[in-house]
This record gives sequence, C-alpha cells and structure tokens, in this order.
Amino acid sequence: MKNLSLGVPMIHLPDGKDPYIGHEQEFMDTTPHIQIRLISDPTYLCGVREMVASVARRLGFDDMDCSKISLALDEALCNVIRHGYTKAFDQPIWIGITPLEPNAESPGGIMIVIEDEAKKVDPSKIIGRHLEDIKPGGLGVHIIREVMDSVRYEPRETIGMRLTMTKRVVREENPPRLRDHLPGFVRKADAASKRV
Repeated sequence: MKNLSLGVPMIHLPDGKDPYIGHEQEFMDTTPHIQIRLISDPTYLCGVREMVASVARRLGFDDMDCSKISLALDEALCNVIRHGYTKAFDQPIWIGITPLEPNAESPGGIMIVIEDEAKKVDPSKIIGRHLEDIKPGGLGVHIIREVMDSVRYEPRETIGMRLTMTKRVVREENPPRLRDHLPGFVRKADAASKRV
C-alpha cells in the first residue's frame, strides 16, 4: 500500500515481516480502492461516517457492524483532531478504504487506514484511560480496539501518524434466505422442531 499523501511505501522492515499486522499482511501492498482527503474540521465527520458505513454494508456487514465500524472511524478521527492537531480545524487527514478478500473464516471485510501530519507519538503510549476512572471522554482507544478485529498505530515515514484498522465479516452458520421471510413459509427444521 502506498502512503496516501506522499506516494511512498508504507513501511519497510529488514526481514520483510511486520509483527503487528499478522494475517492481514497480504492486503497491505494494495492501493486503497477509495481515498479521501479532508481537513480536520468536525463538520465533515458525519459525511465520512455515512460513506464508510455504506461501503461496509456493500461489503457484507450487517447494520450493527456497520454502526460499529462507523463509530470506530469517528473515534479515530476525533482523536486525530483533538489530540494530534490540538483542535486545529484546517489540517490534512487522509483515509484509505480497501476491501479484504474472502478467506476460510470470512467472506470478506474492510481495511481502513487513517493518516495525518500531526505530532508523532510512540504507539506503545496510545492507550485509553483506565476504565475504573469514571468520567466523560477518553474511551476512544478502548472503543476502537473493542470494535475492530485488528488495530495498529505507527509513525509515518516523514511526519504524522498512521492508524490501520481491519474488520472481517462474520460468516453465518445458517444465513437467512429470502423465502424464510415469505408469509406462510415454514423451514423444514422449524416444522420438525414443532412436532410432538
């Protein structure tokens, strides 16, 4: 995958392996299917959330997972604006969206990469506040990690930070079919379970 703003490779490690990506490494060398550049103005967050939720729906996520992905994206963007840019509303943010290919466990998924030019932060220091500390705010990192399957923060090559988040569609054991919703139709399994 290319750096969205500078067109340079995302990360180079001496052995070619990235211990943080794991099984998603195979998708990291592709160009995002969708690239968005916006400024760090909260006015635009609603539109970005809606677009990403709509794309996630087309990739096979149900409404609940679309809402969770949208929430994780919103928390991540708010953190960039609030903490990275210290509430400056005129700084650049890049978002890349790439579908994940199907595998044995999942029919697909989504990868979202957020890049900025804010101050660099040691990824090991990006932690949410203690959950025992009851007060408003400060739960964004917890929410992102809870909602997404994998989350990785890293400094960009030149300036700023990069957040890579992935989530896979859960393969249903017994997916519903259209005829299951037709009036008067009873599945064989349902009819058998009603026998005495």
